[in-house]
Amino acid sequence: MQNKIKIVTIGGGSSYTPELIEGLILRKDRLPIAELWLVDIADGAEKMEIVGNMAKRMIAAAGLDWQVHLTLDRKAALKDADYVTTQFRVGLLDARLKDEVIPLANGLLGQETNGAGGLFKAFRTIPVILEIIDDMRVLCPNAWLVDFTNPAGMVTEAAIKYGQWEKTVGLCNVPFSHITQACELLQTPEAELNFKFAGLNHFHWHRVWDNKGNERTAELIDKIYAPEQCDRSDEGLKNIHQIPFHYEQVKHLGILPCGYHRYYYLQEPMLAHAVEEFRQYETRAEVVKKTEKRLFELYKDVNLNYKPEELSQRGGAHYSDAACDLIAAIQNNTGKQMVVSTRNNGAIADLPFDCIVEVTAAITAHGPEPLRWGALPPAARGMIQLMKAMEETTIEAAVTGDYGAALHAFTINPLIPAGDTAIKVLDALLYAHKAYLPKFAEKIAQIERDKPEIVAFVDQLLADREAHA
Repeated sequence: MQNKIKIVTIGGGSSYTPELIEGLILRKDRLPIAELWLVDIADGAEKMEIVGNMAKRMIAAAGLDWQVHLTLDRKAALKDADYVTTQFRVGLLDARLKDEVIPLANGLLGQETNGAGGLFKAFRTIPVILEIIDDMRVLCPNAWLVDFTNPAGMVTEAAIKYGQWEKTVGLCNVPFSHITQACELLQTPEAELNFKFAGLNHFHWHRVWDNKGNERTAELIDKIYAPEQCDRSDEGLKNIHQIPFHYEQVKHLGILPCGYHRYYYLQEPMLAHAVEEFRQYETRAEVVKKTEKRLFELYKDVNLNYKPEELSQRGGAHYSDAACDLIAAIQNNTGKQMVVSTRNNGAIADLPFDCIVEVTAAITAHGPEPLRWGALPPAARGMIQLMKAMEETTIEAAVTGDYGAALHAFTINPLIPAGDTAIKVLDALLYAHKAYLPKFAEKIAQIERDKPEIVAFVDQLLADREAHA
Protein backbone atom coordinates (compact mmCIF):
# COMPACT_ATOMS: atom_id res chain seq x y z
CA MET A 1 0.00 0.00 0.00
CA GLN A 2 1.29 3.47 -0.90
CA ASN A 3 2.29 5.85 1.85
CA LYS A 4 -0.22 8.60 2.49
CA ILE A 5 0.63 11.98 0.99
CA LYS A 6 0.29 15.60 1.98
CA ILE A 7 -0.64 18.23 -0.61
CA VAL A 8 -0.25 21.95 0.04
CA THR A 9 -1.88 24.64 -2.10
CA ILE A 10 -0.44 28.14 -1.82
CA GLY A 11 -3.14 30.57 -2.84
CA GLY A 12 -5.77 28.29 -1.35
CA GLY A 13 -8.36 31.08 -1.32
CA SER A 14 -8.40 31.17 -5.11
CA SER A 15 -11.69 30.81 -6.93
CA TYR A 16 -10.06 27.87 -8.77
CA THR A 17 -9.75 25.78 -5.60
CA PRO A 18 -13.07 23.90 -6.10
CA GLU A 19 -11.71 22.64 -9.41
CA LEU A 20 -8.57 21.42 -7.65
CA ILE A 21 -10.67 19.61 -5.06
CA GLU A 22 -12.84 18.04 -7.75
CA GLY A 23 -9.73 16.89 -9.60
CA LEU A 24 -8.27 15.29 -6.50
CA ILE A 25 -11.55 13.56 -5.69
CA LEU A 26 -11.79 12.14 -9.22
CA ARG A 27 -8.33 10.63 -8.73
CA LYS A 28 -8.90 9.34 -5.20
CA ASP A 29 -8.00 5.79 -6.22
CA ARG A 30 -4.60 6.95 -7.47
CA LEU A 31 -3.82 9.55 -4.84
CA PRO A 32 -3.58 8.26 -1.25
CA ILE A 33 -4.16 11.66 0.32
CA ALA A 34 -4.02 12.07 4.08
CA GLU A 35 -3.83 15.86 4.38
CA LEU A 36 -4.75 18.82 2.20
CA TRP A 37 -3.54 22.24 3.35
CA LEU A 38 -4.85 25.49 1.90
CA VAL A 39 -2.59 28.48 2.53
CA ASP A 40 -3.18 32.16 1.87
CA ILE A 41 -2.18 35.61 3.04
CA ALA A 42 -4.14 37.78 5.47
CA ASP A 43 -5.83 39.70 2.64
CA GLY A 44 -7.14 36.40 1.30
CA ALA A 45 -8.27 34.96 4.61
CA GLU A 46 -11.98 35.56 4.09
CA LYS A 47 -11.99 33.96 0.65
CA MET A 48 -9.94 31.03 1.91
CA GLU A 49 -12.45 30.42 4.70
CA ILE A 50 -15.31 30.40 2.18
CA VAL A 51 -13.61 28.16 -0.35
CA GLY A 52 -12.04 25.99 2.36
CA ASN A 53 -15.42 25.20 3.88
CA MET A 54 -16.71 24.36 0.43
CA ALA A 55 -13.72 22.04 -0.08
CA LYS A 56 -14.60 20.26 3.15
CA ARG A 57 -18.19 19.81 1.95
CA MET A 58 -17.02 18.41 -1.40
CA ILE A 59 -14.67 15.94 0.29
CA ALA A 60 -17.34 14.86 2.79
CA ALA A 61 -19.86 14.38 -0.02
CA ALA A 62 -17.35 12.08 -1.73
CA GLY A 63 -17.14 9.98 1.44
CA LEU A 64 -13.44 10.67 1.97
CA ASP A 65 -11.61 11.10 5.26
CA TRP A 66 -8.98 13.59 4.08
CA GLN A 67 -7.97 16.14 6.68
CA VAL A 68 -8.37 19.70 5.37
CA HIS A 69 -6.41 22.49 7.06
CA LEU A 70 -6.79 26.23 6.42
CA THR A 71 -3.92 28.45 7.50
CA LEU A 72 -2.12 31.75 7.01
CA ASP A 73 1.11 30.14 8.26
CA ARG A 74 2.96 28.97 5.17
CA LYS A 75 5.75 27.30 7.11
CA ALA A 76 3.32 25.24 9.18
CA ALA A 77 1.62 24.09 6.00
CA LEU A 78 4.84 23.18 4.17
CA LYS A 79 6.19 20.91 6.93
CA ASP A 80 6.68 17.42 5.41
CA ALA A 81 4.65 18.19 2.27
CA ASP A 82 4.90 15.82 -0.68
CA TYR A 83 3.43 18.16 -3.31
CA VAL A 84 3.21 21.94 -3.22
CA THR A 85 0.94 23.60 -5.76
CA THR A 86 0.91 27.35 -6.37
CA GLN A 87 -2.03 29.39 -7.66
CA PHE A 88 -1.41 32.80 -6.13
CA ARG A 89 -1.49 36.34 -7.50
CA VAL A 90 0.84 38.84 -5.84
CA GLY A 91 -1.21 42.01 -5.31
CA LEU A 92 -4.49 40.19 -6.05
CA LEU A 93 -6.77 41.38 -8.86
CA ASP A 94 -5.99 45.02 -8.09
CA ALA A 95 -2.47 44.32 -9.36
CA ARG A 96 -3.84 42.74 -12.51
CA LEU A 97 -5.95 45.83 -13.07
CA LYS A 98 -2.84 48.01 -12.91
CA ASP A 99 -1.01 45.69 -15.31
CA GLU A 100 -3.81 46.18 -17.81
CA VAL A 101 -4.91 49.80 -17.53
CA ILE A 102 -1.53 51.55 -17.22
CA PRO A 103 -0.18 50.23 -20.54
CA LEU A 104 -3.55 50.64 -22.28
CA ALA A 105 -3.81 54.26 -21.18
CA ASN A 106 -0.56 54.73 -23.12
CA GLY A 107 -1.62 52.80 -26.22
CA LEU A 108 0.23 49.59 -25.33
CA LEU A 109 -1.21 46.15 -24.69
CA GLY A 110 -2.22 45.50 -21.10
CA GLN A 111 -2.59 41.76 -20.50
CA GLU A 112 -1.95 39.31 -17.69
CA THR A 113 1.00 37.43 -19.21
CA ASN A 114 1.80 39.33 -22.42
CA GLY A 115 3.33 42.75 -23.00
CA ALA A 116 4.22 45.15 -20.20
CA GLY A 117 1.66 43.75 -17.75
CA GLY A 118 2.96 40.22 -18.16
CA LEU A 119 6.51 41.34 -17.38
CA PHE A 120 5.37 43.03 -14.19
CA LYS A 121 3.48 39.95 -13.08
CA ALA A 122 6.83 38.15 -13.37
CA PHE A 123 8.64 40.93 -11.46
CA ARG A 124 6.18 40.55 -8.55
CA THR A 125 5.86 36.77 -8.58
CA ILE A 126 9.39 35.44 -9.04
CA PRO A 127 10.80 36.80 -5.74
CA VAL A 128 7.88 35.19 -3.89
CA ILE A 129 8.34 31.79 -5.53
CA LEU A 130 12.01 31.92 -4.53
CA GLU A 131 11.00 32.67 -0.92
CA ILE A 132 8.65 29.67 -0.99
CA ILE A 133 11.51 27.50 -2.23
CA ASP A 134 13.72 28.73 0.61
CA ASP A 135 11.04 27.48 3.02
CA MET A 136 10.67 24.19 1.15
CA ARG A 137 14.42 23.57 1.31
CA VAL A 138 14.13 23.39 5.09
CA LEU A 139 10.62 22.04 5.62
CA CYS A 140 9.93 19.63 2.74
CA PRO A 141 13.19 19.03 0.85
CA ASN A 142 11.76 16.15 -1.19
CA ALA A 143 8.53 17.81 -2.31
CA TRP A 144 7.48 18.50 -5.89
CA LEU A 145 6.62 22.10 -6.74
CA VAL A 146 3.71 22.21 -9.20
CA ASP A 147 3.30 25.75 -10.49
CA PHE A 148 0.33 27.15 -12.31
CA THR A 149 0.91 30.69 -11.12
CA ASN A 150 1.40 32.89 -14.19
CA PRO A 151 3.59 33.61 -16.04
CA ALA A 152 4.10 29.87 -15.54
CA GLY A 153 7.07 29.42 -17.87
CA MET A 154 9.12 32.23 -16.36
CA VAL A 155 8.17 31.26 -12.80
CA THR A 156 9.27 27.68 -13.51
CA GLU A 157 12.56 28.83 -15.03
CA ALA A 158 13.27 31.06 -12.02
CA ALA A 159 12.46 28.20 -9.63
CA ILE A 160 14.79 25.76 -11.39
CA LYS A 161 17.65 28.05 -12.42
CA TYR A 162 17.75 30.57 -9.57
CA GLY A 163 15.99 28.58 -6.84
CA GLN A 164 17.85 25.37 -7.77
CA TRP A 165 14.61 23.43 -7.19
CA GLU A 166 14.86 20.76 -9.87
CA LYS A 167 11.62 19.14 -8.80
CA THR A 168 9.55 21.96 -10.34
CA VAL A 169 6.98 21.56 -13.11
CA GLY A 170 4.93 24.36 -14.67
CA LEU A 171 1.41 23.91 -16.01
CA CYS A 172 -1.03 25.78 -18.24
CA ASN A 173 -4.65 25.21 -19.26
CA VAL A 174 -4.24 26.41 -22.86
CA PRO A 175 -3.18 23.03 -24.35
CA PHE A 176 -6.39 21.49 -22.94
CA SER A 177 -8.42 23.92 -25.03
CA HIS A 178 -6.53 23.10 -28.23
CA ILE A 179 -6.80 19.35 -27.61
CA THR A 180 -10.55 19.63 -27.02
CA GLN A 181 -10.96 21.70 -30.18
CA ALA A 182 -9.04 19.17 -32.29
CA CYS A 183 -11.03 16.21 -30.95
CA GLU A 184 -14.31 17.96 -31.75
CA LEU A 185 -13.31 18.97 -35.28
CA LEU A 186 -11.81 15.57 -36.15
CA GLN A 187 -14.71 13.82 -34.40
CA THR A 188 -12.16 11.57 -32.73
CA PRO A 189 -11.66 10.79 -29.03
CA GLU A 190 -8.47 12.10 -27.44
CA ALA A 191 -7.30 8.53 -26.79
CA GLU A 192 -7.16 7.96 -30.56
CA LEU A 193 -5.06 11.06 -31.29
CA ASN A 194 -1.43 11.89 -30.58
CA PHE A 195 -0.56 15.51 -29.80
CA LYS A 196 2.89 17.06 -29.70
CA PHE A 197 3.34 20.60 -28.37
CA ALA A 198 6.51 22.69 -28.39
CA GLY A 199 7.34 26.29 -27.53
CA LEU A 200 7.08 28.50 -24.47
CA ASN A 201 4.23 29.10 -22.06
CA HIS A 202 1.49 31.00 -23.95
CA PHE A 203 3.73 30.82 -27.02
CA HIS A 204 3.66 27.25 -28.31
CA TRP A 205 2.69 25.39 -31.47
CA HIS A 206 1.45 21.83 -31.93
CA ARG A 207 0.99 18.95 -34.34
CA VAL A 208 -1.57 16.13 -34.34
CA TRP A 209 -1.56 12.51 -35.57
CA ASP A 210 -4.19 9.76 -35.41
CA ASN A 211 -3.58 6.28 -34.02
CA LYS A 212 -2.91 4.92 -37.52
CA GLY A 213 0.08 7.20 -37.86
CA ASN A 214 -1.52 9.75 -40.20
CA GLU A 215 -0.66 13.37 -39.46
CA ARG A 216 -3.83 15.46 -39.21
CA THR A 217 -2.19 18.87 -38.68
CA ALA A 218 -2.81 20.22 -42.21
CA GLU A 219 -6.41 18.99 -42.07
CA LEU A 220 -6.95 20.85 -38.81
CA ILE A 221 -5.41 24.02 -40.22
CA ASP A 222 -7.98 23.89 -43.03
CA LYS A 223 -10.85 23.07 -40.67
CA ILE A 224 -9.98 25.87 -38.24
CA TYR A 225 -8.45 28.67 -40.27
CA ALA A 226 -9.82 28.52 -43.81
CA PRO A 227 -11.88 31.71 -44.42
CA GLU A 228 -15.17 29.83 -44.62
CA GLN A 229 -14.43 28.25 -41.22
CA CYS A 230 -13.75 31.45 -39.28
CA ASP A 231 -16.40 30.54 -36.71
CA ARG A 232 -14.25 27.54 -35.73
CA SER A 233 -11.21 29.58 -34.72
CA ASP A 234 -12.53 29.95 -31.15
CA GLU A 235 -10.47 27.61 -28.94
CA GLY A 236 -12.67 28.27 -25.93
CA LEU A 237 -10.14 30.54 -24.20
CA LYS A 238 -12.39 32.87 -22.23
CA ASN A 239 -9.79 35.57 -21.68
CA ILE A 240 -8.67 36.08 -25.32
CA HIS A 241 -10.62 38.01 -27.92
CA GLN A 242 -11.24 35.56 -30.75
CA ILE A 243 -10.05 37.35 -33.90
CA PRO A 244 -9.51 34.77 -36.69
CA PHE A 245 -5.90 34.10 -37.66
CA HIS A 246 -4.80 34.70 -41.27
CA TYR A 247 -5.26 31.37 -43.03
CA GLU A 248 -2.37 31.86 -45.47
CA GLN A 249 0.02 32.60 -42.63
CA VAL A 250 -0.88 29.50 -40.61
CA LYS A 251 -0.87 27.38 -43.78
CA HIS A 252 2.65 28.58 -44.55
CA LEU A 253 3.77 27.81 -41.00
CA GLY A 254 2.44 24.26 -41.23
CA ILE A 255 1.90 23.87 -37.49
CA LEU A 256 -0.98 24.95 -35.27
CA PRO A 257 -0.52 28.17 -33.27
CA CYS A 258 -1.44 28.84 -29.67
CA GLY A 259 -4.44 31.09 -29.07
CA TYR A 260 -2.12 33.62 -27.45
CA HIS A 261 -0.24 34.02 -30.74
CA ARG A 262 -3.01 36.43 -31.72
CA TYR A 263 -1.20 39.08 -29.71
CA TYR A 264 1.80 38.68 -32.03
CA TYR A 265 0.29 37.63 -35.38
CA LEU A 266 -2.64 40.06 -35.07
CA GLN A 267 -1.10 42.74 -32.91
CA GLU A 268 -2.97 45.77 -34.30
CA PRO A 269 -6.56 44.46 -34.09
CA MET A 270 -5.93 42.79 -30.72
CA LEU A 271 -4.57 46.03 -29.32
CA ALA A 272 -7.45 48.02 -30.79
CA HIS A 273 -9.96 45.68 -29.13
CA ALA A 274 -8.15 45.90 -25.79
CA VAL A 275 -8.10 49.70 -25.97
CA GLU A 276 -11.84 49.73 -26.64
CA GLU A 277 -12.44 47.49 -23.61
CA PHE A 278 -10.33 49.91 -21.59
CA ARG A 279 -12.45 52.85 -22.73
CA GLN A 280 -15.61 50.97 -21.78
CA TYR A 281 -14.24 50.08 -18.32
CA GLU A 282 -14.36 46.40 -19.29
CA THR A 283 -10.76 45.24 -19.12
CA ARG A 284 -10.34 41.57 -18.29
CA ALA A 285 -9.41 42.40 -14.69
CA GLU A 286 -12.59 44.42 -14.24
CA VAL A 287 -14.67 41.59 -15.71
CA VAL A 288 -12.94 38.94 -13.58
CA LYS A 289 -13.51 40.96 -10.42
CA LYS A 290 -17.25 40.80 -11.06
CA THR A 291 -17.09 37.10 -11.94
CA GLU A 292 -15.18 36.29 -8.76
CA LYS A 293 -17.67 38.21 -6.66
CA ARG A 294 -20.50 36.05 -8.07
CA LEU A 295 -18.48 32.86 -7.57
CA PHE A 296 -17.75 33.52 -3.93
CA GLU A 297 -21.41 34.28 -3.28
CA LEU A 298 -22.15 30.83 -4.73
CA TYR A 299 -19.41 29.23 -2.64
CA LYS A 300 -21.00 30.57 0.56
CA ASP A 301 -24.04 28.31 0.03
CA VAL A 302 -23.77 25.68 2.78
CA ASN A 303 -25.56 23.21 0.50
CA LEU A 304 -23.07 23.57 -2.37
CA ASN A 305 -20.75 20.56 -2.36
CA TYR A 306 -19.69 20.39 -6.01
CA LYS A 307 -17.89 22.62 -8.51
CA PRO A 308 -20.42 25.03 -10.05
CA GLU A 309 -20.65 25.46 -13.82
CA GLU A 310 -20.06 29.21 -13.42
CA LEU A 311 -16.41 28.51 -12.66
CA SER A 312 -15.85 27.72 -16.35
CA GLN A 313 -16.39 31.44 -17.07
CA ARG A 314 -13.40 32.40 -14.91
CA GLY A 315 -10.94 31.98 -17.82
CA GLY A 316 -8.45 29.51 -16.40
CA ALA A 317 -10.53 26.36 -16.38
CA HIS A 318 -8.50 23.11 -16.31
CA TYR A 319 -5.47 24.60 -14.55
CA SER A 320 -6.25 22.72 -11.36
CA ASP A 321 -7.33 19.60 -13.20
CA ALA A 322 -3.98 19.56 -14.96
CA ALA A 323 -2.22 19.80 -11.59
CA CYS A 324 -4.12 16.78 -10.30
CA ASP A 325 -3.26 14.80 -13.43
CA LEU A 326 0.39 15.69 -13.02
CA ILE A 327 0.52 14.74 -9.34
CA ALA A 328 -1.16 11.40 -10.08
CA ALA A 329 1.28 10.72 -12.93
CA ILE A 330 4.33 11.45 -10.76
CA GLN A 331 2.96 9.56 -7.79
CA ASN A 332 2.22 6.45 -9.86
CA ASN A 333 5.10 6.72 -12.36
CA THR A 334 2.61 6.36 -15.23
CA GLY A 335 4.59 7.90 -18.10
CA LYS A 336 1.44 9.75 -19.13
CA GLN A 337 2.03 12.36 -21.83
CA MET A 338 1.23 15.91 -20.70
CA VAL A 339 2.13 19.42 -21.82
CA VAL A 340 4.33 20.99 -19.15
CA SER A 341 6.97 23.64 -18.60
CA THR A 342 10.25 21.84 -17.95
CA ARG A 343 13.91 21.80 -18.97
CA ASN A 344 14.37 21.69 -22.72
CA ASN A 345 17.05 18.96 -22.65
CA GLY A 346 17.32 19.17 -26.42
CA ALA A 347 13.61 18.75 -27.18
CA ILE A 348 13.55 22.00 -29.17
CA ALA A 349 16.76 22.22 -31.18
CA ASP A 350 16.54 26.00 -31.59
CA LEU A 351 16.71 26.84 -27.86
CA PRO A 352 19.36 26.42 -25.13
CA PHE A 353 19.59 22.93 -23.70
CA ASP A 354 18.95 24.01 -20.10
CA CYS A 355 16.22 26.63 -20.65
CA ILE A 356 12.59 26.05 -19.69
CA VAL A 357 10.18 25.24 -22.52
CA GLU A 358 6.56 24.15 -22.74
CA VAL A 359 6.50 20.76 -24.42
CA THR A 360 4.79 17.40 -24.45
CA ALA A 361 6.55 15.16 -21.96
CA ALA A 362 6.19 11.70 -20.45
CA ILE A 363 5.57 12.17 -16.72
CA THR A 364 7.53 9.78 -14.52
CA ALA A 365 8.32 9.46 -10.83
CA HIS A 366 11.54 11.38 -11.49
CA GLY A 367 9.73 14.12 -13.40
CA PRO A 368 8.98 15.04 -17.02
CA GLU A 369 10.89 13.47 -19.90
CA PRO A 370 10.30 15.88 -22.81
CA LEU A 371 9.52 14.44 -26.22
CA ARG A 372 11.86 15.54 -28.98
CA TRP A 373 10.35 18.07 -31.41
CA GLY A 374 13.45 19.00 -33.38
CA ALA A 375 13.81 22.30 -35.20
CA LEU A 376 11.03 24.81 -35.74
CA PRO A 377 10.42 26.37 -39.16
CA PRO A 378 12.28 29.68 -39.61
CA ALA A 379 9.08 31.75 -39.21
CA ALA A 380 8.62 30.30 -35.72
CA ARG A 381 12.30 29.95 -34.86
CA GLY A 382 13.04 33.69 -34.97
CA MET A 383 10.03 34.53 -32.81
CA ILE A 384 10.69 31.93 -30.13
CA GLN A 385 14.37 32.81 -29.80
CA LEU A 386 13.44 36.46 -29.27
CA MET A 387 10.78 35.52 -26.72
CA LYS A 388 13.14 33.23 -24.81
CA ALA A 389 15.74 36.02 -24.60
CA MET A 390 13.01 38.32 -23.34
CA GLU A 391 11.98 35.77 -20.69
CA GLU A 392 15.56 35.30 -19.49
CA THR A 393 16.08 39.07 -19.24
CA THR A 394 12.77 39.49 -17.39
CA ILE A 395 13.76 36.84 -14.84
CA GLU A 396 17.13 38.53 -14.34
CA ALA A 397 15.36 41.83 -13.64
CA ALA A 398 12.92 40.18 -11.23
CA VAL A 399 15.71 38.52 -9.25
CA THR A 400 18.13 41.46 -9.16
CA GLY A 401 15.92 44.56 -9.32
CA ASP A 402 18.14 45.88 -12.12
CA TYR A 403 16.30 48.73 -13.89
CA GLY A 404 18.49 48.36 -16.96
CA ALA A 405 17.50 44.70 -17.27
CA ALA A 406 13.83 45.63 -16.87
CA LEU A 407 14.13 48.24 -19.62
CA HIS A 408 15.94 45.75 -21.83
CA ALA A 409 13.14 43.21 -21.31
CA PHE A 410 10.67 45.91 -22.37
CA THR A 411 12.81 46.67 -25.43
CA ILE A 412 13.01 43.01 -26.51
CA ASN A 413 9.28 42.36 -26.03
CA PRO A 414 7.56 42.49 -29.47
CA LEU A 415 4.44 44.10 -27.97
CA ILE A 416 6.27 47.12 -26.53
CA PRO A 417 7.65 49.74 -28.96
CA ALA A 418 10.99 50.98 -27.65
CA GLY A 419 11.27 54.64 -26.70
CA ASP A 420 9.83 57.28 -24.40
CA THR A 421 6.42 55.62 -24.04
CA ALA A 422 8.01 52.34 -22.96
CA ILE A 423 10.03 54.16 -20.29
CA LYS A 424 6.92 56.01 -19.11
CA VAL A 425 4.95 52.77 -18.79
CA LEU A 426 7.85 51.01 -17.06
CA ASP A 427 8.20 53.83 -14.54
CA ALA A 428 4.44 54.07 -14.00
CA LEU A 429 4.12 50.34 -13.33
CA LEU A 430 7.08 50.41 -10.96
CA TYR A 431 5.42 53.19 -8.96
CA ALA A 432 1.98 51.54 -9.08
CA HIS A 433 3.34 48.22 -7.76
CA LYS A 434 5.85 49.64 -5.28
CA ALA A 435 4.40 47.64 -2.37
CA TYR A 436 5.33 44.39 -4.14
CA LEU A 437 8.67 45.33 -5.71
CA PRO A 438 11.16 45.77 -2.86
CA LYS A 439 14.09 44.94 -5.13
CA PHE A 440 13.31 48.05 -7.18
CA ALA A 441 12.85 50.27 -4.10
CA GLU A 442 15.72 52.63 -4.89
CA LYS A 443 14.54 53.23 -8.46
CA ILE A 444 10.94 53.71 -7.33
CA ALA A 445 12.01 56.30 -4.78
CA GLN A 446 13.84 58.13 -7.57
CA ILE A 447 10.71 58.07 -9.76
CA GLU A 448 8.61 59.47 -6.90
CA ARG A 449 11.17 62.19 -6.31
CA ASP A 450 12.07 63.17 -9.88
CA LYS A 451 8.97 62.33 -11.93
CA PRO A 452 5.89 63.84 -10.27
CA GLU A 453 4.06 63.62 -13.60
CA ILE A 454 4.29 59.80 -13.43
CA VAL A 455 2.91 59.77 -9.90
CA ALA A 456 0.05 62.09 -10.85
CA PHE A 457 -0.79 60.07 -13.95
CA VAL A 458 -0.99 56.76 -12.08
CA ASP A 459 -2.92 58.14 -9.11
CA GLN A 460 -5.49 59.83 -11.36
CA LEU A 461 -5.89 56.79 -13.62
CA LEU A 462 -6.46 54.38 -10.75
CA ALA A 463 -8.85 56.78 -9.02
CA ASP A 464 -10.87 56.96 -12.23
CA ARG A 465 -11.08 53.15 -12.53
CA GLU A 466 -12.06 52.85 -8.88
CA ALA A 467 -14.83 55.44 -9.34
CA HIS A 468 -16.33 53.34 -12.14
CA ALA A 469 -15.96 49.99 -10.37
